[in-house]
Amino acid sequence: MKKPYELGIIVGRFQVFHTGHEQLINKAIELCDTVGVFIGSSQESGTIKNPFSYKTRKKILKKVFGDDIIIYPLPDIGIGNVSKWGEYVYKNVVKYFSRPPELLISGKEEKRLNWFDSVIGLSVAELYIPKIIDISATEMRKHFLENEIDEWKKYTNPKLWDYYRDLQKIIIDSQNNTETESM
Repeated sequence: MKKPYELGIIVGRFQVFHTGHEQLINKAIELCDTVGVFIGSSQESGTIKNPFSYKTRKKILKKVFGDDIIIYPLPDIGIGNVSKWGEYVYKNVVKYFSRPPELLISGKEEKRLNWFDSVIGLSVAELYIPKIIDISATEMRKHFLENEIDEWKKYTNPKLWDYYRDLQKIIIDSQNNTETESM
């Protein structure tokens, strides 16, 4: 059965991936024939805010979703959440998928809703999913630092539970590092 949208996209850092992110991606899979997930700040790793490399984040997403999503890096370009960023996202979607997206799925960041306003002739449906799971990536990083494995598991897909110690080590090692490691 054909789904309502051919191509849907999600942009996120996933620094730490949690059930809120999973909810967004599952909704995209439900609504779209093809789901493109762009890992933002893909060039960042090894710091307190961005501990995981693009490769690690991609591995985590693939472990949970397998071939139901297609993942690409989306390095920062230093301009923030403005229409120029939307143009940049749009160009990357077209670069990788040879067509524009039909649906943008996003979470709590309402400022994403005007990303594509400056792309003339582009019509992208936007689905804003309210936060119903009270968790953030910052809190998830705290669970690692305070060795709260049971709290972390509450907001993590069981497919990732075996990675806890490896992910925890990366987060602990990144705590005092202000210099990012490159992709």
